[in-house]
Amino acid sequence: FSTKERGRNTGMGLASVYGIIKNHGGYVNVESKPGAGTSFMIYLPASDNQAEDELKIDSRIHKGVETVLLIDDEQMIIDVASRMLEELGYKVLSATSGKQGIDIFHNSTEKIELVILDMIMPGLSGKEAFDILRQKNPSVKVLLSSGFSLDNQAKDIMTEGCKGFIQKPFTMAELSRKLREILDNK
Repeated sequence: FSTKERGRNTGMGLASVYGIIKNHGGYVNVESKPGAGTSFMIYLPASDNQAEDELKIDSRIHKGVETVLLIDDEQMIIDVASRMLEELGYKVLSATSGKQGIDIFHNSTEKIELVILDMIMPGLSGKEAFDILRQKNPSVKVLLSSGFSLDNQAKDIMTEGCKGFIQKPFTMAELSRKLREILDNK
């Protein structure tokens, strides 16, 4: 839900914020007063500095040259992720709906090596789009993308042959690592 008119930047969205906070062990408290506005208090657990030192994340940028189809109903995500993918060296095809993505996948003269697929979209959902992609090409490599954590619906898709999951928002390093993990696993 947004009070902004369609087509304008609507921010991260409450669903994305909730998913990120929940994944970090926190919670959100909402207070709303008619005529005064709404306040969101975000509570996160304290960090243990030692854990940060022990955590070794591959923050290198991994580049590629493959063709990637990006399917997401949020234009802002398409714009940012396309820019990231292009900077990483990939050729990008994009679609703002599941149906448009299926059409591009079916009609493309390019060999699409990987599809980044949003989980929640109006019309054709991520699950429905995934099923159609698999019918057209059972070996299609799909990276599922969502603002929510890996919930039951996403886990179901993962067990059906989806190659990976990345939670929005993601960094260029995270995206580059996930892409190479999937594309290099022949």
